[in-house]
Amino acid sequence: MPLADAGELMVNSMNLASDLQGLFAYHFMVNAFRAGTIVAIAAAVIGWFMVIRQETFVGHSLALVGFPGAAGAVLIGASATLGLFAFCVAAALAIGLLPRGGRGFGEESAVVGTVQALALACGFLFVSLYHGLLIGVNALLFGSFLGVTDEQVLTLLLFGVVALAVLSAVGRPLLFASLDGDVAAANGVPVRRLSLLFLVLLGVAAAEVSQITGTLLVFALLVVPPATAQQLTPHPLKSMALAVALGLAITWAGLAAAYYSPYPVGFFITSFAFAAYLVVRLARGSAWRIAARRWQRAAEPAA
Repeated sequence: MPLADAGELMVNSMNLASDLQGLFAYHFMVNAFRAGTIVAIAAAVIGWFMVIRQETFVGHSLALVGFPGAAGAVLIGASATLGLFAFCVAAALAIGLLPRGGRGFGEESAVVGTVQALALACGFLFVSLYHGLLIGVNALLFGSFLGVTDEQVLTLLLFGVVALAVLSAVGRPLLFASLDGDVAAANGVPVRRLSLLFLVLLGVAAAEVSQITGTLLVFALLVVPPATAQQLTPHPLKSMALAVALGLAITWAGLAAAYYSPYPVGFFITSFAFAAYLVVRLARGSAWRIAARRWQRAAEPAA
């Protein structure tokens, strides 16, 4: 059944159960949900640390590096997925090993921007040198759930499991170093090595998310669910679990909406993520204002 016919099915059907079953009627959609689930979990957990460490610009740059990686791989006849992962990890190592000041990547944007500019220039060169069809460029930039193969799902699963396993092994010292690097270093925590390791994990996460949202919309899963969860609770484990739940809900809803419409999946995932963050911020702001008014009235002397 073509995707256009799927849109007609959504309009004509009044049976929600039947519509949901239709999502899994084709193998490419089953793979899309498998890949989306893997990506959402890995992005939420690694993205949670990224937001805490204030390294969102680094994550953005690593995501953009995935474009020239995939384009270069296609140019030489290799797998675009492996090229994307290779470039993201290589860029993470380059950023981590370049000399910088002691204030962290949040304030060292020049180093990150330099690597980003070089990578994008290489991407444009690879695209110009490639003389075949460039149909896949839009998918690389803006995401697509079409054509997700079994091999891609296995690749995402392998990288995701390894990344989360490594992160769980260094999670406690990494959190310590993320909250107060100077105190952590004074207590013997290898802050610089942990920072480099986390950049590699962040590169893996950015490459994974790019498979679903495209390189330009990676923040929809890598930043927004963790940032939304951290607005709701300061407790690390609860916040991380909530980020995973939000990421899964946003991804599944985005895939379902894209299946029953002619619009790209990246648009829906980004829109749903933004809506969730906006609702939480507005609700939190209203709660603070109500609490402030109550405190003010309680502090006023009785008439």
